[in-house]
Amino acid sequence: MAVDTGRPMDPAAGAKGARGRVRKAGTPPPRRIRDALARHWYAWAMVAPVVIVIGLIIGYPLVRGVYLSLTDANEANVERTIGVNHIPATYKTVGLDNFRAILDDQVFWDRLSWTVTWTVSCVALTFAIGLGLAVLLNRRFAGRTLYRSLLILPWAVPAFVSVFAWRLLYNEKNGILNKVLHGGGIDAVPWLNDPTMAKVSVIAVNIWLGVPFMLVALLGGLQSIPGELYEAAEMDGASPWQRFRHITLPGLRSVSSTVILLSTIWTFNMFPVIFLLTRGGPGDSTEILVTYAYRLSFVNSPRDFAGASAWGVLILLILMLFAVVYRRSLRKQGEVW
Repeated sequence: MAVDTGRPMDPAAGAKGARGRVRKAGTPPPRRIRDALARHWYAWAMVAPVVIVIGLIIGYPLVRGVYLSLTDANEANVERTIGVNHIPATYKTVGLDNFRAILDDQVFWDRLSWTVTWTVSCVALTFAIGLGLAVLLNRRFAGRTLYRSLLILPWAVPAFVSVFAWRLLYNEKNGILNKVLHGGGIDAVPWLNDPTMAKVSVIAVNIWLGVPFMLVALLGGLQSIPGELYEAAEMDGASPWQRFRHITLPGLRSVSSTVILLSTIWTFNMFPVIFLLTRGGPGDSTEILVTYAYRLSFVNSPRDFAGASAWGVLILLILMLFAVVYRRSLRKQGEVW
């Protein structure tokens, strides 16, 4: 409550305070930075190692890759040492020629088409299965803790170990899956030797690896929805489907938007599953963008560092564009994060 002291305000004091506020607001940026460092030096000291490590393992390779994408660098013209002889680099800058060559090549569009199909299929099915399991495990029943532990198990096993196990399962001659089919009088299925079956196989493995992440995230989101909403809806005569549609899905919107974005980025660049399971085969039927970029840089001869870098930059731009469009759509729906 304001108290009237009966004394008029001193104009000089008011002007002085206003000048002080203007001077404070107009403090030069270097001064503000020094003040922030002086006040929060401990926080900056704690963050600095992480920033340095991220800069070294992410920032430098990223900048180097963008630079190489603008050159004609390959195995024959980069700097190298052979015995006692040091050969300097002779590659030169070519501008955007690498990007124009990639966009004019039908190989890029074929790889992009399959990569998008692979990503959409994996994310959609992983989200649907994870949501279904999360709804089931959110209820109380005997052995719920055991089921939760078993369903999270694929997430605990390293991805390359899981892929090698699935490769043994998919073996056409000695794999367990074909042994089971043979016991039922069904011919062996060429899981990894037929283009269509290979695509189905890699999608199935990636779903198996991705469901635990969706399950954990969505289960946490379900447990944050107040139970009173379901009780009130049930008392009003809402069916299970109506409760799911009007309470569960809106309540999971913030969680699902985040996990879908993360899962899309991870799946788009899911190198281990494709490379370790099929190596892009049979032929090049399961080759995605990131495995093709790897092939250009480490498998083909001569190794095309500039071309692989250009593919990597295009992958980054595609994912950034997707993230921007996805975030804008969420903002229109009121989900700002």
